[in-house]
Amino acid sequence: MPCATKAIPTAVVVELAEPVRARLGRLAASVTALEQARSAGKFTPVHDAWWAAACKAHGDRDGTRALIEVLLLGRHLHHEYLVTGLAAALRAGTLTAGAVALEARKAAEADDAPATTADPEPDRASVTFLTERRLAHLPPDNRPLPSVAAYDQLLRPRRPADHSAVEGETP
Repeated sequence: MPCATKAIPTAVVVELAEPVRARLGRLAASVTALEQARSAGKFTPVHDAWWAAACKAHGDRDGTRALIEVLLLGRHLHHEYLVTGLAAALRAGTLTAGAVALEARKAAEADDAPATTADPEPDRASVTFLTERRLAHLPPDNRPLPSVAAYDQLLRPRRPADHSAVEGETP
């Protein structure tokens, strides 16, 4: 039995299909760009491993967004430092773009600093959290400790209320 729907004009079908075609074109372009980056060595297996771990931990959408944030760090950091940051963050299990940025900057600073003694545990990841790093560079806090003396009056026992006046009795 044939379908009992009206025929849709070809112009409407073309108009509705254009956004879908555009999306598919963008998807194909992004896949092509990813393959080009892989073949050029700009998207390494470390990138793939970090992306897979981030997607597993945060879900596909948020993991991919984190990867995009990491890739945007490449505008300000050299590729080798970015890969080093990705590897350190992956080893430590910190799957955020902030952790990657911090580790990449640490690698860049270590590269600029003179060589020191070797790390006793080179395979163990030592991740410095951003809050700790910021607190380490703050001047000491010389303010006096806050006082709670004004609240001590709330802790003093109250005198029992005279209920006889409330009840209308005379003493």
